[in-house]
Amino acid sequence: MTEKNADNLNVDPTAQNGPHDPLWAERIGERQYVARNARGAEVVVGMEEGQFSPGELLKIALATCNSLSADHSLARTFGKDFKATVGVSGDFNKEDDRYESFQVEIVVEDAEVDQEKAETTAHFANRAIDKYCTVGHTLAEGAPYKRALTFEPKEA
Repeated sequence: MTEKNADNLNVDPTAQNGPHDPLWAERIGERQYVARNARGAEVVVGMEEGQFSPGELLKIALATCNSLSADHSLARTFGKDFKATVGVSGDFNKEDDRYESFQVEIVVEDAEVDQEKAETTAHFANRAIDKYCTVGHTLAEGAPYKRALTFEPKEA
C-alpha cells in the first residue's frame, strides 16, 4: 500500500480490525479491482475470466474459515499432511440480491477411519469451527456496516 493510499482511505483508524492488517482494493479497469493486504497478497475482483466476484469471495471466505478452524482437529486424526477439499454453495435470492443461506462441506480425502473415530473427529472439528470461525460468526449474527464516499481533488 502506498503512503498516499494509506493516508487517503476514509476508514476508521481506531476500528478493531481483528487479527488482520489493513485491506484495500484499487480500481484497475471497468468494474475490476485488485484487492490487497499488507502482507503482499492480491486477488483480482470483478466479473471477467480469471477474477473472483465479491459473492464468490464471501463464499470462499466462509469455506476456508471453516476448514482453517478445523485444520488442527483434522490433522490430529489424519496427520499434518492430510488432503482436503472444501466445497461451498449458497442459496441466492435474486429478487433481494442477497444470499439466504450457505452450505459448506469439508471432504477429507483418503480418510481411512472407523465410525467411532469419524464421529469423534467430526465433534472436535465442529467444536473448533463453532469457536474460531469468525466469518461464520459474523454471517450468523448479521453484522451491519457503514459506508462512506469521499471525493478528493487532483493534487496540484
